[in-house]
Amino acid sequence: MKALLALEDGRIFDCRSFTGSGETWGEIVFNTSMTGYQEVLTDPSYRGQMVTMTYPLIGNYGVNPKDIESDRIQVSAFLVREYQHFPSNFRSTSTLAGYLKQQGIMGVEELDTRALTRHIRNAGAMRSFISTEDLDPSSLVKRAGKIPSMKGQDLAKAVSTTMLYYWTDGKPVSCNDSILDMTLWKRKGKKHSVVAFDFGIKYNILRCLELAGCEIIVVPGSTGSDTIKAMKPDGIFLSNGPGDPEPVTYAIETIRELLGYCPMFGICLGHQILGLALGGKSFKLKFGHRGANQPVKNLLTGRIEITSQNHGFVLDTDSLDENDFEITHVNLNDNTLEGFRHRKYPVFAVQYHPEASPGPHDANYLFDEFKKLMK
Repeated sequence: MKALLALEDGRIFDCRSFTGSGETWGEIVFNTSMTGYQEVLTDPSYRGQMVTMTYPLIGNYGVNPKDIESDRIQVSAFLVREYQHFPSNFRSTSTLAGYLKQQGIMGVEELDTRALTRHIRNAGAMRSFISTEDLDPSSLVKRAGKIPSMKGQDLAKAVSTTMLYYWTDGKPVSCNDSILDMTLWKRKGKKHSVVAFDFGIKYNILRCLELAGCEIIVVPGSTGSDTIKAMKPDGIFLSNGPGDPEPVTYAIETIRELLGYCPMFGICLGHQILGLALGGKSFKLKFGHRGANQPVKNLLTGRIEITSQNHGFVLDTDSLDENDFEITHVNLNDNTLEGFRHRKYPVFAVQYHPEASPGPHDANYLFDEFKKLMK
């Protein structure tokens, strides 16, 4: 079905919908991964975004219920060059088109993804609109310009859990959220109890924490410091999530109140929130880091790690007091901050996703570092 993609700066792209009629909108970004499209679709960090895959052939291995990072598709649209209608893989239980249709998400193909990616690299990520119904270019450009900007929006609250839950044996398990129950949650006798703040947490992060020997309880991103202290955890984890970190003021204040209480480890948005709580500032990248091939240098070891990333905002290195912060990782593409640790408090964080394992094991040590801090 014929469709039209319009960017707010007036650029128009012809394409076709492989999921039927409709229209949708969001910030348009690109991802350079060759595989992992189901993980991309369900990553809460993509909330409010239309994702373009630079690898041309997508859908060839179908989808399955195990390769998900949350309980639903998070992207607002999925854009590819060529959709493979007939997948072939022993793990496949459904087609990509069927998966998207089931959740009401538009899928688009026959799009010049190379031209679109080059345009985003030059002009930056921007607001965009896709429609199979309104095929008037000037109308779609105007509609794209009316979409709220990602800057200044608190998207974490839209994807965070509203209820506490345990993560046990690779799956979420509901729990009573009374203070009495929370003080008794270390029920398995594992070495390390961890409270994980959910700003849009990925399931594989929870799997890695459990594999590292942690007993995990996941809490809403808005949970206050008094509640966390009542739970008496050995460590606090700050999760990934979508959008701008600065509007997530409630979490920034809570983390500031918890500094020094117990060890903390942050990933992606959690990295940014921790940096803001410690007095840093953030800014929006031109087109972000999204893909499974981002080179990062570990300044402590001199080693290069191939990392998976998904973010549009970063901490400003110049805003961090070198008397308090030790920069541990930098991005080799643009020299932006990828990791830090504090010289006084037992806290550290990375901007990239160690649980995604593109290296494949380059960054597994970070979960062990967290475990060492909790000892």
